[in-house]
Amino acid sequence: MTSQPRIKVLGTRHCFDHIADSEHSLLSLASMNEVVHFNADGRERRSPTVTISGGMSYGQVCPYLHKEGFALHNLASLPHISVAGACATATHGSGEKNGNLATSVSALEMVTADGEVLNVSRRSQPERFCAVVVGLGCFGVITKLTLDLQPAFLMRQSVYENLSFGQLMDNFDAIQASGYSVSLFTNWQNRKINEVWIKRRIQDGKDGNEFESEPEFFGARLATQNVHPISGLSAENCTEQMGVPGPWFERLPHFRMGFLPSAGDELQSEYFVPRHHALEAILAVERLRHEITPHLLVTEIRAIAADDLWLSPCYQRPSVAIHFTWKQDWNAVKRLLPLIERELAPFSARPHWGKLFTMSPAQLKPLYEKLPAFVQLSNQFDPTGKFRNQFLNTYIF
Repeated sequence: MTSQPRIKVLGTRHCFDHIADSEHSLLSLASMNEVVHFNADGRERRSPTVTISGGMSYGQVCPYLHKEGFALHNLASLPHISVAGACATATHGSGEKNGNLATSVSALEMVTADGEVLNVSRRSQPERFCAVVVGLGCFGVITKLTLDLQPAFLMRQSVYENLSFGQLMDNFDAIQASGYSVSLFTNWQNRKINEVWIKRRIQDGKDGNEFESEPEFFGARLATQNVHPISGLSAENCTEQMGVPGPWFERLPHFRMGFLPSAGDELQSEYFVPRHHALEAILAVERLRHEITPHLLVTEIRAIAADDLWLSPCYQRPSVAIHFTWKQDWNAVKRLLPLIERELAPFSARPHWGKLFTMSPAQLKPLYEKLPAFVQLSNQFDPTGKFRNQFLNTYIF
């Protein structure tokens, strides 16, 4: 690695923009997919942890953890993605009390540009730690990650159909608080949320949530069969619904490991707005429904807790993410994104680092108050820019 002037590390290649592209060398850690250390009793720290190698995916580590009686606090919509790549881009999952996936990281090991092996932890180096966890690949090759764990738990997942925008506007906080993880799916037509996915933890073998068995949820009707987030597609690839209990790692994602995630051939964009601006932002996007819908597969709306990771879109603000899964037509999407970004600009919307956006560097950089400090620290780790590419040079450096 030290002999290469430029190099980019690949995860599971789920990014939709150029953040991991390189005109030089690419490095895959896919073969580094083992559990390195499992600290089950927590004697070494205040909580149990697992240390994994840098190429491991959530689909690989989660069954192992569950078998040992432990769980992660949150997962993304699909388990196919690598842990290191998801954390480096602040990929997030859902739940108003759940931080993004990177917030479970308590320490990491990386190889820097000159070949030095460094260890950074939340406990020993909190300032540096908050910079490098969501590091966008700028600091080095992440070879190990240590993740905080909690006891394994079971979940139920129920879906309600056809929630009116009126009910959404009047009851947004109650809807978001109705489950451990809540996702709203819409195509922006007919002023409705097509599907509300509610994922609830089962405590002591009992659900105890009054909505679980109710046929209605703020006027939306309980689905009578498993459904796909994208209307008309088979639910075969989706995690089990209908209130059937199952392990946390088989309910928190929307899609099952071993199956094609989402629609397959698609493009994705996503913007994070402060929680207190969520309804205004949703209505701003809804005004573009006639332009958006012909090119859209589905939009998902989710809440995520605030964190202290410098380049996280949820840095120091509880957020709501508005996610777009587009048909595979970049020319059309490229024309739409500036319209969406213009509507969301008054709410200081931050784009997902691994998904498509058209904001200029001048628009993006003021959204991250810690960016100058991030650049300064990155220059210390990688003074020659070994891990940079065109995307990073444009938007970060």
